[in-house]
Amino acid sequence: MAEQLDARIKPYLWQRGLSYYYAERFAEGAEQFEIDLTVNAQHVEETVWRYLCIARSLGVEEARHSLLTVKNDPRRVMQRVYDLYAGDCRPDDVLTVGQSEEIKGNFYSHLYLGLYYEAENNLDLAQEYIVKAADNYKIDDYMWYLAQVHKKLRGWV
Repeated sequence: MAEQLDARIKPYLWQRGLSYYYAERFAEGAEQFEIDLTVNAQHVEETVWRYLCIARSLGVEEARHSLLTVKNDPRRVMQRVYDLYAGDCRPDDVLTVGQSEEIKGNFYSHLYLGLYYEAENNLDLAQEYIVKAADNYKIDDYMWYLAQVHKKLRGWV
């Protein structure tokens, strides 16, 4: 493992947290994202992925109660995503902000709504939003490729 060569890099291995999620190693994924937050405390995605890992292993209520605070992510769409996962706004609020931030905002709003609905076990809406993110809002970004993988793993191609 990379951190065996240099233990200081462990908090920067957020991609490993994603791999743990897709390998259904949710406790390890949640731990990795929590460690990531020690160096990137203002990044909504780490706490949301931690939430998703906890939701898949312990349930949505536990995930919501253990959602870590993130206040200053500069991306407005991600601030709204955080509010949704915290139970402080509606899905339409996330979409509205996403639309105001053009293709990137649309991509992120759809991806994280799809993941939210998947955690809520609403697979029809999960599929709808993740497929839209992957098919309609192509961006040159790691997370767009993740959306492609998610779609394939779920058989939503």
